[in-house]
Amino acid sequence: MSIPDLNQLRTFVVLYELRSLTATADFLHVTQPTVSYTLARLRERFADDLFRREGHVMVPTTRATQLFGPLHEALAQIESTVSNVADFDPRGFTGELSLGLTSIGEQTFLPPIMAALARENSSARLAVNRLDADQVEEELVRGTLDLAITVSLMDASRLWRTPVRDVEYVALSSGRHPLPPTSPEMFAGRGFVRVSSRGGHVYPLQLLLEHGLMPQVALTVEEYGTLPAVLQDTDLVTFLPRHVAEVFCGWFPVLRIAELPWPGQSTPVAVFTRRESSLSPAQRWFRRLVHGAVVEPGSEV
Repeated sequence: MSIPDLNQLRTFVVLYELRSLTATADFLHVTQPTVSYTLARLRERFADDLFRREGHVMVPTTRATQLFGPLHEALAQIESTVSNVADFDPRGFTGELSLGLTSIGEQTFLPPIMAALARENSSARLAVNRLDADQVEEELVRGTLDLAITVSLMDASRLWRTPVRDVEYVALSSGRHPLPPTSPEMFAGRGFVRVSSRGGHVYPLQLLLEHGLMPQVALTVEEYGTLPAVLQDTDLVTFLPRHVAEVFCGWFPVLRIAELPWPGQSTPVAVFTRRESSLSPAQRWFRRLVHGAVVEPGSEV
């Protein structure tokens, strides 16, 4: 039985990640008929359809899913051998890199990332896109985003993920209207600000629902960035990650953090990119830089 060459296997891996013949052809810099021909050869080799078209999406079969992991890892090892990130010189790179962040991600993670870029004397141009939890996985896989930082959980078979920071939620309010000592009754009679979960932070909504606080929601906003100014002169309360609350307290000293009377841990913040075999040297370097800039000691697993 013939063994597929590396180009055929790379086409398979990229098609599995992108789920599109056109996107795969664009990524590999070949024509779509070339990808279709390669897929036909792979189907013959593995005696399986491997992908079935559903609308505009190429959906992998069970056999393709079984093949993806081993083939991806094998290609990743080859790729890392012949294209080492250490050989990449960021000072000579002038291209654009795209980073997906929520509004609080911009406030907490963008400053150390920009400082890290400056330390490496990089000429890269950074484009920050507002992260949408419902779209980020496809944006990463299709290459619209080079990297994303989010608490969202996504398909690990299609993406590379590493946790960088634990997320513990606290209550934030104005010191002019202090909360009582921590207890299940501490929020009685207080109004809440609820922030949209579009960026992936669904835990505050869960707290409001689980503890019967939804009727006390007085204000709903789209972005976390509006919270400090709203909270400082009102008696409203909000739930948000501790590391973000600490940033806000630095900006608005009148704000106060209060511990929750219930467990407040959610899924950790993680860095996401495409799988290793799909990354360029610039993207590998950027991932290393971002990871080093935002990781919290003890959070990496």
